[in-house]
Amino acid sequence: MGIRERRETEKKEMRRRILETAMKLFLEKGFHNVSIRRIAEKIEYSPATIYLYYKDKNEILYDLHAQGFEKLHNMQKKLLAIKDPFERLYEHARGYISFAMKNPEYYDLMFIMRGPAEKIKEKEHWEKGLRAFEFLRENVRECIEAGYLPEINPDVAAFALWSFTHGMVSLVIRERCIMIPDEQIKNVIQRALDFMMMLKEGPKKSR
Repeated sequence: MGIRERRETEKKEMRRRILETAMKLFLEKGFHNVSIRRIAEKIEYSPATIYLYYKDKNEILYDLHAQGFEKLHNMQKKLLAIKDPFERLYEHARGYISFAMKNPEYYDLMFIMRGPAEKIKEKEHWEKGLRAFEFLRENVRECIEAGYLPEINPDVAAFALWSFTHGMVSLVIRERCIMIPDEQIKNVIQRALDFMMMLKEGPKKSR
């Protein structure tokens, strides 16, 4: 390995350490209670070293968001192999739940933790967040066109579906499901998801 390659490897490793440490601190202390100095202390470097990579903690958060949404979108892209739009929507919901359960730290950072959302929207990284929602909205639109769902604004339907799945996984991640035994959580989530998808059939007509 040459000098240039070694330096690039060292830079990547430093970025990884900064992001990993920042994520833990943001989740433990809250974004607004963490400073660059605090992050530097944790990895035993000077704040000046951190500033060589990020101008402020907002940029660190942007990078973490970008990583998380990239992981989420990679899951979504695999769903394109499913031709039936409603089957894809069902697997989309399952994949979203699986992503959240396997990546609770990223999920908390992306969707639960309070952060500078108004500034995130100004950054190009937010495009990755919008891309994830647009994928869901397009999937919903296809379901409407295929007659699986009633005529409704795709934005409204997509938001409702996202809110439903987000609510479930947020309760689990934040350990707010103490009324349900741990060994039953996955089964309850699956049954709740099945219930949501049954709504496409509409109410049963009384005879």
